[in-house]
Amino acid sequence: NPYAGLVSRLRASWLAGRTRPMAFRAAQLEALGRFLDERRHDILEALASDMRKPSFEVEISEISICRSEVNHALNNLGSWMKDEHVEKNWATQLDSAFIRKEPYGVVLIIGPWNYPIHLLLVPLIGAIAAGNCVVMKPSEISRNAERLVAETLPGYLDEDCFAVVTAGPEETARLLECRFDYIFFTGTPSVGRIVMTAAAKHLTPLTLELGGKNPCYVSDHCEVHNVARRVAWGRFFNAGQTCVAPDYVLCSAEMRDKLVAALREAITEFYGPNPKESPDFARIVGDKQFQRIRALLGSGRVAIGGQTDERERYI
Repeated sequence: NPYAGLVSRLRASWLAGRTRPMAFRAAQLEALGRFLDERRHDILEALASDMRKPSFEVEISEISICRSEVNHALNNLGSWMKDEHVEKNWATQLDSAFIRKEPYGVVLIIGPWNYPIHLLLVPLIGAIAAGNCVVMKPSEISRNAERLVAETLPGYLDEDCFAVVTAGPEETARLLECRFDYIFFTGTPSVGRIVMTAAAKHLTPLTLELGGKNPCYVSDHCEVHNVARRVAWGRFFNAGQTCVAPDYVLCSAEMRDKLVAALREAITEFYGPNPKESPDFARIVGDKQFQRIRALLGSGRVAIGGQTDERERYI
């Protein structure tokens, strides 16, 4: 297996206790903070190249949220690492009773393409704070973000404890043959089944974040213009490529007519009369995703918009 040596090297570091001291964890978190600060411009450029993501969206949904998570971990690391003493019962009166939080060991984090910095680094921050060694696999679909992470992030972290692997589906299947102590996967249910099957062979605990469908209920008593602005912002942020974006609206027929008119106003306010020309409207990440979404336009009646441009991956 081409990844066995890498995983063994990280496991040796973990078994040697490299990641356990608080000073080590804090130093790695601080280094990750420097990566976010020093590579800010590179992150903006990479996401603009991958999906023409507006700089404001990158700042608040990728960079700032990771920076906040780093600060939160640094501020709380000492208290998180302390033993938690618990009450004794009759059978443990002569014992010392406490909860000690131990790291899992060597962790695999597989990130998605829609928020390729945020959804890779936030799990990494938690893994570092907990004292684990980590293999990161960024999404190959967001190619420029993947290249940025692979080429620059390892220079900030301890190379004997943290590694970045670039891999497509076949290589990822080989990576999953290795035994990890925890797996954190964000992506689709179909790939989630593959990850869970691989984890089951080693009884590896895991977290699967597989998205879902997000209904938005609109009461007849809502202030329709506020609702429209909130729905439009949530739906069109990152060109709708967000796992918690509103997928559909549940409302009365009377509210539907009011809401469609209000949504038209909100979209024009946010993106102008022609959203294609707006610097604040992102693009679909890849051709496969573009074709899938464009096909959905034929399954109902388009109320607003519906224009597409395959060359720009604009919908």
